[in-house]
Amino acid sequence: MATGTRRDYYEVLGVGRDASLPDIKRAYRKLAVQLHPDRNPDNPEAEERFKEASEAYAVLSDAEKRARYDRFGHDGVAANGFTGFDPTAFGDFADVLGDLFGVTFGDIFGTQRRRGGPRRGHDLQYTLRISLEDAARGIERVIRIPRLVRCAACSGSGAEPGTTLEPCGTCRGGGQVMFQRGFLSVSQTCPTCAGAGRINRHPCQECGGRGRAEEENSLRVKVPPGVATGMRLRLSGEGEAGERGGPAGDLYVVVAVDEHERFVRESADLHVEVPVSVFHAMLGGALEVSTVLGESRTVAVDPGSQPGDVLRLRGDGMPHLESKRRGDLHVHLRVVVPRRLTDEQRRLIAEIAAAGGDGLDQEPQRGFFDRLKRALGGDD
Repeated sequence: MATGTRRDYYEVLGVGRDASLPDIKRAYRKLAVQLHPDRNPDNPEAEERFKEASEAYAVLSDAEKRARYDRFGHDGVAANGFTGFDPTAFGDFADVLGDLFGVTFGDIFGTQRRRGGPRRGHDLQYTLRISLEDAARGIERVIRIPRLVRCAACSGSGAEPGTTLEPCGTCRGGGQVMFQRGFLSVSQTCPTCAGAGRINRHPCQECGGRGRAEEENSLRVKVPPGVATGMRLRLSGEGEAGERGGPAGDLYVVVAVDEHERFVRESADLHVEVPVSVFHAMLGGALEVSTVLGESRTVAVDPGSQPGDVLRLRGDGMPHLESKRRGDLHVHLRVVVPRRLTDEQRRLIAEIAAAGGDGLDQEPQRGFFDRLKRALGGDD
């Protein structure tokens, strides 16, 4: 195509001059599929239009080249060394076209990829459920994982012991075969060895030539103190064995901490509601509280404590992960009013009430609303 006869690149792709890169990619892909030599054998016109569209895409998909073309036209890109169809210019050609017509377009321009080489094994995931107490102290747990492991009989080769894999005569061990399609030199997965590059004449009887066998494996997992739901522990190389001698994948143990019947977790802090009698709340005194680790703690309840008052035990919450520090335990008082009273208790309480001992005169005016505002995050 001579410079003077070249069509406008935007016209070639059928897009406007303000087209975005995704628009340009979609337009080029549509033309490439339509004009590809495989769909138009012995059609020189279609081949030329394919080259023309590819040349236009190579320029308009590159921000720098597109800017020069918009300013100076074809002469602007020609002056910078771009003089027509150049397969090496397609850095993202495979991203645009993918695999069409049974060929790998990432290999069209000489970047062969051997599909049949060693392949890393799949990663595995296991959900480990533990209690809040286990999360607080840390545990070791044995888990059983079904997975594919390297066949012990053939050491993962897939060949019967005493035999070897033979190089594929079709692709000469490369896993790919080259052939010509129009003006393109195309690389395709070898149909004889399916890309492996080798032929297994004597498959291993133990694994059927796969090189891997199913096995249930026991692993000891160490869960550190302070873990929370969703945290993952990575065990390198404990996933499935790789194919064709490839490395094994990893095992990810995902921790799920069960909800507790008494404690509510907030990061490294714990909250617990403890019932106290109305008399205990009025008179004050010592209160025994059990921590998440089962340890007993004594806290002081101030005289006149109200329902919902919070006492804090520093350092009795959950451990910070990989740290010696611990969160706090927040003790929420739940004042319990007795439902039944003895005659003597009723008489004594009646005397206290008659003497003005109900405490209402000690309550600040609008105290309820003040407490409500504080609870809602308002000003004191």
